[in-house]
Amino acid sequence: MREMPSRQRLTVAFGRLMHSFEADPANFHYTTRIHPALTSFTDEVCGTLARLIAYVVMLALLAIGGIYFWEQLPDAVAMEPAVRGSWGLASRSAPVFAISKFDSQDKTEAYAIFRHPEGGRKDLFRWTQDEKPIAELEIYRPGGELNQAGPAIAEIAARMDSQGMRELEAAGIIDSKFGTVTLLRLVGGVDTARSSLGFIKRVDDPNFRISGWSCQGDNLAARRAAISCMLNRLVLLTAGNDPKLAELFAHADLRRSDCSLSAAPALSPDWVTGAESPRLRGAF
Repeated sequence: MREMPSRQRLTVAFGRLMHSFEADPANFHYTTRIHPALTSFTDEVCGTLARLIAYVVMLALLAIGGIYFWEQLPDAVAMEPAVRGSWGLASRSAPVFAISKFDSQDKTEAYAIFRHPEGGRKDLFRWTQDEKPIAELEIYRPGGELNQAGPAIAEIAARMDSQGMRELEAAGIIDSKFGTVTLLRLVGGVDTARSSLGFIKRVDDPNFRISGWSCQGDNLAARRAAISCMLNRLVLLTAGNDPKLAELFAHADLRRSDCSLSAAPALSPDWVTGAESPRLRGAF
């Protein structure tokens, strides 16, 4: 057999090589696309970078929050004693007192209960007329906070005068089913005859205080009678675990008078009970 020339052998080999590339689709695939290993590596790098960025952002947010709360810590520590020693509205507490047959014509009554962390409780009645406060009655049963409380007279003055700039002075006494009640009035009132009257009554056993104020009535005698009637209509709904409170109201109800008889002052306005133009008994 005759041997092929070198040029012819080279042409045949090149032809076979081109035919192999055209016939093998796998070779064509890898020449036109990125290798799967490179694609997987790129995805892994991108995912790692995304997680790293999220981690850094989270650390930054935690640092900002920590700095903010650290700056607020002194104020929170300073306010903590005041919060612990303050009165709070007890919306879930059951009513203990009520006002029976109160003249509610054109008047709105509100009843709120406040509790102190050290055991004190205040039951507060408020009456408004045409959105203006006209009367208030508070029943205070103190707890361990009593020694920290301010003077009761100052509290009543602040409730009567929203600006809290004036003090109270004695305005006589009245009678009620709880006994004699001290009346008070603001010092320096514009119209003493038409100004509001405050009142306060303390009971030692059980430890118990009734206070408030009233603007009802056209003159001093009518306001005195309105306060006496308000106290006579105060009733106890439940004593709970306080038998002395139940006994107090039971004895008080025996002394309750009819409010229809309160048109005149409950006690004669002499030098003891009358704050206006007191008279001396007897002659010189």
